[in-house]
Amino acid sequence: MRFTGIDGVTFGVADFPECERFLDDWGLARAADEADAKVWTTLDGGEVRLRPIDADDLPPPFEDGPTLRQVVWGLADEASLAEARGTLRERPDFREGDDWVSVTDPNGMGLRLQVSRRHDPQIGGSPTNTAGNMVRIDERSPVYERAHPISIGHVVFFTADIEATLAFYTDVLGFRVSDSYPKAGYFLRCKAEGGHHNLFLLQTPDKKRGLNHVAFTVRDIHEVFGGGVHMSGKGWPTQIGPGRHPISSAYFWYFHNPCGGLAEYYANEDYCTDAWQPKEWQRSTANFAEWAVAGGIDGETRRQKAK
Repeated sequence: MRFTGIDGVTFGVADFPECERFLDDWGLARAADEADAKVWTTLDGGEVRLRPIDADDLPPPFEDGPTLRQVVWGLADEASLAEARGTLRERPDFREGDDWVSVTDPNGMGLRLQVSRRHDPQIGGSPTNTAGNMVRIDERSPVYERAHPISIGHVVFFTADIEATLAFYTDVLGFRVSDSYPKAGYFLRCKAEGGHHNLFLLQTPDKKRGLNHVAFTVRDIHEVFGGGVHMSGKGWPTQIGPGRHPISSAYFWYFHNPCGGLAEYYANEDYCTDAWQPKEWQRSTANFAEWAVAGGIDGETRRQKAK
């Protein structure tokens, strides 16, 4: 089956007003306001859906409190959906509709697979001038007042059994390993050619299950900064950032998310093809972040926040 990326995520939440305020400030567009669901979209049509934490029709939570309850994975075509039906049908938690199938992964996360409903918004970032390669000529780089995420780029889960969860995504769904912390963490992309990872699985010594973060792609490093400064100015606390990942090369900024876990702005990730060579990395602070600002940047002073 051929995947295209993440079509949507659904959170089960308790404090709707606080979560709504966060997603509005994050730069998503309101798409639906229903009695038991509220929906926001990225620029490519990816959906972030809020549901009541105790909704009976949600997949069971894999941790206490507000958290992610379902990831919607986009498929390339009807043939891929038909293949998904055949591949997953014998699983005890298999469900299906006319245009979707759903299962639960070994870590307890609900998954829905559907023909992708996202579109290409035809949005590009600012070109970067590097030594010997001047591509932005007679043009200033932008300064963003806030971010407007293009897509839901990846999700990151803590997993209790990393070998079983990894095997499900690679052997059953066909995801590919881009890089890894051997036996502890695996960066997976859902298709041969694309961004460095759509899913990261991480096992901690206590083998807890849960959500680490949902990550949103933005145009360029300038929008990472603009979005982060805006969120800081709105009073949302930084977990860490801005900074840069050596693994994936992406610039990042993480915020605490009242919907569950963290939310990340990121840009400039590696782009992989079949020629990409996965690497095994030592799990360390330096390999998580080449550099990072502790506590974020103050939205008013535009300087590192005082401790």
